[in-house]
Amino acid sequence: MMPPPVLGDQDLQALLNEDVPFGDLTTDSLGIAARSGRIRFLARDPMVACGVEEAVRLFQLCGAHAELRTPSGGEVPTETLLLEASGRAGALHRAWKTAQTLIEWCSGIATSAAEIQTAARLGHPDALVAGTRKNVPGNRRLAVKAFRAGGAVMHRGGLSETLLVFAEHRLFLGGERPPETIARLRRQCPEKRVVVEVDTPEEALDWAEADVLQLEKFPPQAVAEVVAALAARGSNTLVAAAGGINARNAEDYARAGARLLVTTAPHLAPPRDVQVRFFVE
Repeated sequence: MMPPPVLGDQDLQALLNEDVPFGDLTTDSLGIAARSGRIRFLARDPMVACGVEEAVRLFQLCGAHAELRTPSGGEVPTETLLLEASGRAGALHRAWKTAQTLIEWCSGIATSAAEIQTAARLGHPDALVAGTRKNVPGNRRLAVKAFRAGGAVMHRGGLSETLLVFAEHRLFLGGERPPETIARLRRQCPEKRVVVEVDTPEEALDWAEADVLQLEKFPPQAVAEVVAALAARGSNTLVAAAGGINARNAEDYARAGARLLVTTAPHLAPPRDVQVRFFVE
């Protein structure tokens, strides 16, 4: 059974309406809309496929019969069949580019996330990659799906779900001491972990009672020094590294002791290439 798309029919229909607001001028003008055909999507590059379920549903919404061949999360070589659809040429052309672009974009994120996760695990088997919420506005559900397809998790889905104290928050705390702030947050939100982002090793030790210390733009050596200092105190605080994390340095950060690697890089990854083949029936 095909996993459900993360976007509902209303959202998928909006994508179609954006691309085909007043009909397909070329297909209609050529008089070929009623001809029968078939379309196949294949991976032109090796990739972690993602967004295929949404693409299948796009074809179905246009009136075509579409079938999933490779579910999201599958690591596939070149020429792997992702989906195929059949029906009238008008329906196939209407869904074609929206579906192709969606898979390419989602698969780019998923593939990049998988590469960073693989590199991180070389540094430590328990290292975990977490995606930031710096997605293209309006596309968070697809971005979350893509990170998960690549074996990563989300750092936070939004402001409503996690406690993450930035320096910009601390500007407004007056003279409240870090232990007092942490204790107050634990009373206020007893089911949440307290995460604090810090910019220097000194700040890290000031906020060492947090559940998670997020080290912003620390080089790996500085991460290792903070991890050692926390261990000397007998602290169980989880250390996360953030800022500039990618597949080239993830292993170093994991070896330095960061067990959570917070990254934006997959959001900016180039799309993977999906080959489309049409057939007349």
